[in-house]
Amino acid sequence: MFSICFLEFVSKKMILTKDEIILRKIALCIKTLRTKYDVTLSEFYIDTGIHLARIEQGKTNVTVFTIQKICDYFNITLSDFFMMLEQI
Repeated sequence: MFSICFLEFVSKKMILTKDEIILRKIALCIKTLRTKYDVTLSEFYIDTGIHLARIEQGKTNVTVFTIQKICDYFNITLSDFFMMLEQI
């Protein structure tokens, strides 16, 4: 599931740098979590103060601190999050 979604996610641009690939994988993981838990961008922002729109577009570098806050919100560990990244 993740691999197909990832290919669709990056299909608009054929050549990506390693950094762009990582950012897009992170974006897809976050969007997948948000969709799984049926949380809107607005709800997430109100609850955390984090704007996910640019992060989910893969256009913003994300700190480990921000990823930790996102993981806390969805009640998963950083390890779980990075395992999701590896599955994409």
